[in-house]
Amino acid sequence: DGTNRIIIATDGDFNVGISDRSQLIKLVKDRADKDNIYLTALGFGEGNIKDHNLEQIANNGNGEYYYIDSFKEGKRVLVDKMSSTLVTVAKDVKIQVDFNPRKVGSYRLIGYANRRMKAEDFRNDKKDAGEIGAGHTITAIYEITPPGSSDQNKVKSKYKKTDDNKAENKYSDLIDSEELLTVFLRYKNPEDKIKDNANEFVVPLTDSGKGWEKSSLDFRFASAVAGFGMLLRNSEYAGDINCELILELASEGIGKDKNGLRKEFIELVNKAKRIIELGK
Repeated sequence: DGTNRIIIATDGDFNVGISDRSQLIKLVKDRADKDNIYLTALGFGEGNIKDHNLEQIANNGNGEYYYIDSFKEGKRVLVDKMSSTLVTVAKDVKIQVDFNPRKVGSYRLIGYANRRMKAEDFRNDKKDAGEIGAGHTITAIYEITPPGSSDQNKVKSKYKKTDDNKAENKYSDLIDSEELLTVFLRYKNPEDKIKDNANEFVVPLTDSGKGWEKSSLDFRFASAVAGFGMLLRNSEYAGDINCELILELASEGIGKDKNGLRKEFIELVNKAKRIIELGK
């Protein structure tokens, strides 16, 4: 028993040995599924870097992809995050959030465009999903609207009654609950095979009613990162977000910043701000 992981450092332009991407992905996936040998990809180089190749290979190898653009990033991945980079504590991890229609009219997950799966696949344990390393944390941000919105999401929910009686009003088919949402999480142990059943645990959440002024530093910083992502992608949902607001939110949420990563993010936003101003 040990940590069985291959680390590949490359620009992703495979021109020796197996160069066909589909064959390479199949090889990596077979070794991960059958032999529990995982793969982590480190991207190096400029101009010819093939991010999409490396990300696909890492995803199918139950690993992660990192682009190493500096000595600092290399240290972060291979020193500061060594345990989470090399040691998998759970695989095929799936997270599903069930919003209470009495509290939430509609919702939108911000980001994770290449990580989403169909709702009905959540309990299909043969579907491949993500891996979590030791000490690894994940943040997901949802934009929600109050009940009564015209674009209310039509999905199955634990908050809906199971009988087929005709609803007397828009809430009569819902159970009476003060919960805002429930998080469902499914995962397999690192040594489990694809045929094995996943473990599941459930965490309900009730809204505390706290306003923005009482929000955590982590929440404020995460909001800045999400806003920056929407700004860079020219998202139709970005609203009035701009670099000044992002810098304000990030500065409010910088906290102790043990590894200096939040300060580095603020420097990145300042660089983007200067580029945007030069382009006007």
